[in-house]
Amino acid sequence: MTRDMEAVRRRLNEIHPVSRETMNRLALYRDLLMKWQAKTNLVSPATLPEFWERHVADSLQLVTLKPEARSWTDLGSGGGFPGLVIAASLGDEAGAEVRLVESNQKKSAFLRQAATQMAVPVQVFNCRIESAAEQIEAAGIVTARALAPLTRLLEWTGEYLTGDRVALFMKGRDFRREIEDCRGGWKFDLVEHPGKVDAAGCILEIANVSRR
Repeated sequence: MTRDMEAVRRRLNEIHPVSRETMNRLALYRDLLMKWQAKTNLVSPATLPEFWERHVADSLQLVTLKPEARSWTDLGSGGGFPGLVIAASLGDEAGAEVRLVESNQKKSAFLRQAATQMAVPVQVFNCRIESAAEQIEAAGIVTARALAPLTRLLEWTGEYLTGDRVALFMKGRDFRREIEDCRGGWKFDLVEHPGKVDAAGCILEIANVSRR
């Protein structure tokens, strides 16, 4: 591992412990993302120079919140954040399962190739979220990053967020307004986890959801 990569690993370890094996998986992911990005818009081009901080460190926050979780479903996975990063961190864990739900065929093809090269426990489902009930019900943790307003996310997932199943939704600076927009139609348990990468953002841990 180069000196630069060791520095990156030290930074990531401030968010969540990252093994050398995980770093190798993430480096493979980065190389493939850059290759595909030239022909398919997987992430905002302006954020590529900040791959490690803006995307990887940001995604690792979820693993820090639920370090014992082994069954995850990521909705609207796009270029693989946070789903592939979660899978990279769980690559050596027995029984780990990460399901990536993505409706775009090209992005789904990228996710499959990346998961194969990284040798991580991933299943990719090329379908709309409205058709992903089975994948949501199979998970202990449901995630989404910069995907849709909270009202829409609850429409998709609310009926399944019961018992021990919880959601971790990554939100930007308007997260409080989104929470208030839901209060008239939904009841839920909420824990707000301040962002460690973007201080203006927040991870919303939502459980025990029901309609009012």
